Amino acid sequence: MKHFTDSDIPEVLFRIGDLADQENLPCYLVGGYVRDILMHRPCTDIDIMVVGDPVAFAKNVRNGLNGKNFVVFERFRTAQFEMSAEDSGSLKIEIVGARKESYNPDSRKPITQTGTLEDDLSRRDFTINALAMSLNARTRGALVDQYDGLGDLDKGILRTPLEPEQTFSDDPLRMMRAARFAAQFGFSPEPPLVAAITAMHERIRIVSRERISQEFFKIMLSPKPSVGLKLLYETGILGDLLPEVTAMAGIEQVDGLGHKDTLFHTFQVVDNVAKHSDKLWLRISALLHDIAKPVTKRFNPAAGWTFHGHEAVGIRIVARIFKSMRWPSEPLEYVQKMVRMHHRPIPLSKEEITDSAIRRLMFDAGPDLEDLMSLCRADVTSKNPRKVMRIMKNFGNVEQKIAEVAEKDLLAQWRPPIGGADIMETLGLSEGKMVGLIKSRMENAVIDGIIPYDREAALAYVRELYAELRNDRQS
Repeated sequence: MKHFTDSDIPEVLFRIGDLADQENLPCYLVGGYVRDILMHRPCTDIDIMVVGDPVAFAKNVRNGLNGKNFVVFERFRTAQFEMSAEDSGSLKIEIVGARKESYNPDSRKPITQTGTLEDDLSRRDFTINALAMSLNARTRGALVDQYDGLGDLDKGILRTPLEPEQTFSDDPLRMMRAARFAAQFGFSPEPPLVAAITAMHERIRIVSRERISQEFFKIMLSPKPSVGLKLLYETGILGDLLPEVTAMAGIEQVDGLGHKDTLFHTFQVVDNVAKHSDKLWLRISALLHDIAKPVTKRFNPAAGWTFHGHEAVGIRIVARIFKSMRWPSEPLEYVQKMVRMHHRPIPLSKEEITDSAIRRLMFDAGPDLEDLMSLCRADVTSKNPRKVMRIMKNFGNVEQKIAEVAEKDLLAQWRPPIGGADIMETLGLSEGKMVGLIKSRMENAVIDGIIPYDREAALAYVRELYAELRNDRQS
């Protein structure tokens, strides 16, 4: 049996073990914290399991070790609090009682009963999380591993402690956790586990969209999201959650002409973004950037396959997905901008670049220009190295031109030289369509280089423009 050394865990957890000994309670570290110690990964969320009354014990720990932010969940027989540890900083600790669980077929909320250590470990999602380490003084550091989770860690495989059908039926969210662990840690799901998910994928629908999204975001934030996305797709879960995404799969042939598989191209784009950015909503933008290609796909005998307008149609589909998945509304505008503009820099990389074209791109993209360029670079998935090199060089030219224009006329400030309030004060107008029209024309004049990026020049322009508009109306 493997033993941990004193240096493996924070000293404060030994003190919790001593308090458990005073009450004659078996006490263990369990779950992900034990796994992360074995994988040499940092972790500050700690689960401690006692064979006895966890709430009363948690209160004693809180009082004895000055825990703070104490919260009790009576229904689940758990308590949470925070502690400071000199060797580990702030720790979040949850104390649970050993339990066994049963589930109704149409619910993932468990019916809990007091159980043994063996009962508790058997209800865990995967063998690599069905590990326990004793905190009691007599057996301190001893690892309990009744399902060979340590061996599965060494092999890099995912298995369930019980039959996978039972494990996933009890809690369908575990099917998504399998995809997350595959993407996050590089574990390979065992064939029976994959078969069980494929057979039971529709059961994911009883889980709340909020909980589903939490796991989905973790997949998207993993080092290689495509690993988890492909598992979700191949088992059917992705189609249950995001049918608009799975609609991108497949290649259609007409007259011997086919188009690339948009879904697997998209997975590659997501991975490309993940190599350079950990921004969740930029990765989500990469997943959704071609979302409207299936509904805008047309075959033209002269031009081949076209997807005209997929950027504009895409922003409506993105809004629908946000609503269906109950994602926060705040990032919606950003993702829609990325989808709408993801082709904008491409024509600039193929032709002589004018200052006005660069200004318009900078103005429309605003503070998200760098993210937009990252998405455009990630969208290059050709297997032809010479083609990729040529495209990347052209993108480099665009980025150099952006830097030159920004330095020259201060458009890097991402706002026009004057605003609507300045126009109203200068012209003596109240808010209305006339102010909006003048403001829009002034902004376009700056972008197109008709007037310099200068406050006084902009004010002079709006005075002249307003006089022209008044004369046109009078005549």
